[in-house]
Amino acid sequence: MKGSVTLGTVAALPPLEKRASPFRAPTSSIGRASVLARSRGGGGAHLDSADVSREPKIAPSLLSADFARLAEESQRVADADWLHFDVMDAHFVPNLTFGLPVMEAVQAVSPVPLDAHLMIENPERWAPGYAEAGARNVSIHAEACDHPRAVARDIRAAGALAGLAIKPGTALEDYLDVLRDFDTLLVMSVEPGFGGQSFIADVLSKVRTARRLVDTGDLTLIVEIDGGINADTIEQAAEAGVDMFVAGSAVYGADDPAKAIAGLRAQAAAAMRG
Repeated sequence: MKGSVTLGTVAALPPLEKRASPFRAPTSSIGRASVLARSRGGGGAHLDSADVSREPKIAPSLLSADFARLAEESQRVADADWLHFDVMDAHFVPNLTFGLPVMEAVQAVSPVPLDAHLMIENPERWAPGYAEAGARNVSIHAEACDHPRAVARDIRAAGALAGLAIKPGTALEDYLDVLRDFDTLLVMSVEPGFGGQSFIADVLSKVRTARRLVDTGDLTLIVEIDGGINADTIEQAAEAGVDMFVAGSAVYGADDPAKAIAGLRAQAAAAMRG
């Protein structure tokens, strides 16, 4: 099975007390491999204290991999930053994909941290389990949750970063204050749960707003995008302010996934430099 499931002016937020950043950037003295190895550790090692890096990060989507060879498929993207793991329940979205037992199995063999994207109802019930199982980041959908702050606290207490995902039609402004309790903002650039969709460029206005608030210190977030990211779209997403790029077929559909990851990262880096 293959497929991808894959604002204008905003009033200034009141001052935000600085908190530890959710992602440690590579440095010349340790390098990315060492940093990511530390990030995969248990307990408090999930939450690093350092500045959020503007170095582009790539998260291949396992949904575009060969489901019969998930262990090997995770090894094929060892140069990635995160491995995106889409969980669908056939209720919040119409498709059904992986669940917690599969994530636990992949977690045991993956050379990169897992990025669990929960497209499910009742995330308050299920999200902490994905964090306890070792996911580096667990994102829940704003549209599926009545009390996102409480879920974020539970995810963090279980040892993972907490992410808030929003659909293309969901207004970011409604969640700006809530985002103070999250480490990641996942902007969907396609409708979740449906494959074969085109990249929705209109969502980049939300990315620009989030990037501005991160740059001014009002929010501390990894800005992530998911849906239709490839060589044709990654530069505009990078220019808008994305940090983490989820890419499915652009990586797993390539003859050489490692080369594809390097190419996407280089394109994004060039676009960030302007």
